[in-house]
Amino acid sequence: MLSQPAPAAADEAGGLRIHDLQGSTRLSPYAGDEVTDIPGIVTGVRTYGSRGFWIQDPRPDRSAATSEGIFVFTGSAPEVAVGDEVLVSGRVGEYYYGGEESGGQSVTQLTQPRVTVRSSGNELPAPVELDARSLPRRYAPGGDPAAGGGIEHLRLRPGTYALDRYESLEGMNVSIADAAVVGPSTAYHELWVTLEPHRNRTAGGGTRYASYHAPNPGRLKVESLVPVAEQPFPAANVGDVLAGPSTGPLDYDEFGGYTLAARELGEIAGGGLVPETTRPQRADELAVAAYNVENLHPGDEQEKFDRLAEGVVTSLASPDILALEEIQDDSGPTDDGTVTAGETLRRFTDAIVAAGGPRYEWRGIDPADGHDGGQPGGNIRNVFLFDPARVSFTDRPGGDATTGTEAVRRDGRAALSLSPGRVAPGSEAWQDSRKPLAGEFTFRGETVVVVANHFASKGGDQPLYARSQPPARVSEEQRVAQAREVNAFVRELLRVQRNAQVVVLGDINDFEFSPTTRALTAGGALESAVTSLPPRERYTYVFQGNSQVLDQTLVSPAIRRYDYDIVHINAEFADQASDHDPQVLRFRP
Repeated sequence: MLSQPAPAAADEAGGLRIHDLQGSTRLSPYAGDEVTDIPGIVTGVRTYGSRGFWIQDPRPDRSAATSEGIFVFTGSAPEVAVGDEVLVSGRVGEYYYGGEESGGQSVTQLTQPRVTVRSSGNELPAPVELDARSLPRRYAPGGDPAAGGGIEHLRLRPGTYALDRYESLEGMNVSIADAAVVGPSTAYHELWVTLEPHRNRTAGGGTRYASYHAPNPGRLKVESLVPVAEQPFPAANVGDVLAGPSTGPLDYDEFGGYTLAARELGEIAGGGLVPETTRPQRADELAVAAYNVENLHPGDEQEKFDRLAEGVVTSLASPDILALEEIQDDSGPTDDGTVTAGETLRRFTDAIVAAGGPRYEWRGIDPADGHDGGQPGGNIRNVFLFDPARVSFTDRPGGDATTGTEAVRRDGRAALSLSPGRVAPGSEAWQDSRKPLAGEFTFRGETVVVVANHFASKGGDQPLYARSQPPARVSEEQRVAQAREVNAFVRELLRVQRNAQVVVLGDINDFEFSPTTRALTAGGALESAVTSLPPRERYTYVFQGNSQVLDQTLVSPAIRRYDYDIVHINAEFADQASDHDPQVLRFRP
């Protein structure tokens, strides 16, 4: 770290300027130092959240690696206006949103500022226009192994890497125009666009996360500097366009990385995306679906039950078997020891009937209180709904939160010792995570074993825009262990009956190209149905502008021909009944 013997003053003849503070790496060479009279023009003011303002030097240096803008943290409503020419004295710091342990990059900023306004109404520095032509196709440099994969001390190469390009513009006035929306607007007043609308394009107009090596560099989060009380943030779906120019400082935060803090926000031009519906199953087809209903509990408004029910009846065409994830107990997030979910399921199945669907029966196993992760107090679990007019459930009692089911032979066929039953609930793989629920069904005289899953979340993983590259995926270890348990269970069923028909489905919380999926399909025990879809249809979830597979359906080799559909009704839309899209598999047993 560079330092100075005393605070340095900037004047017209020379001295420290913003590009000196920013330096040519991600960390300021003056971090921790007091500096005096740093000149700049105010380009943006934020009066909410992390309060402060941005300044930019209208006299840039010749280096593409050094930013000319910087954030000044005030902690209270700033007493400056856009267009003010100022001198700022204060302490240079590197601030890690979410804490340094979160893995994100830092924001170079001035704190404890003393501000002198020299004049007002000045012309702003011209914004840097961001588009596909100005953005490198490579995402990030490889991290320094000696620094744990860190990239903070590497010299920025903005002409080579997209992350370096963004970092070289940190705090500067930038602009985008007619940008494709690839992540819907959220309750946090944000949306995601892409500067590369043709890269990995999905059927809905989004950007598909196709591999660990294709994180889609063009994604950029957009927020507004105008408080929503003064100007509501627009509602946007994937496939819309943020039309016209959107201009403001380039910020960085923990919930998405580089962000356009729009001083001027464009308007939303609708792309016409509408929720999908799947076809009904034929008389001789068994339809098995999965749906993450996002912490459903009796305290939810009736509207949520009704919308989810409408999705089951209209969008999923009332499947014969429906595996649900995130069914909460009857007291919801209230942590009072309740583990039963009968009221949650009664309200949901009643809503399905009211929407014109069948009178589903349900089967499930209550978890031990507080042992399955998820929202504290909620005791989420996997549950089967099934239409008794189309399919029958084989009940074999004895399964509970800690007693697992096993593969057995009955009448020459593979069967479950307990139905419903949990898969290896005592394994460490399921610590603080949902245990798989296995059930034995009969359709037109044929036995089908269905295993409903909700694997461990990605909590704790470093973000794609982390200061370590490639980012660490620490949560993956548990999901791989869970996948091995499910794979071993399926292989036991296949050992008993080579042509056993097994469907494994649910919220796997991992991609179709992940080690988790490889562990699930190991030895040819299962095949992921998502690979039967065209690449542009392979997504069930949208996260930070990346359309991606988190929910999967896998089948044993005996299920040779099937029709698989991801029904896009939620993930791409600002108005969601759940944050996941459901999926359905149809086949003839």
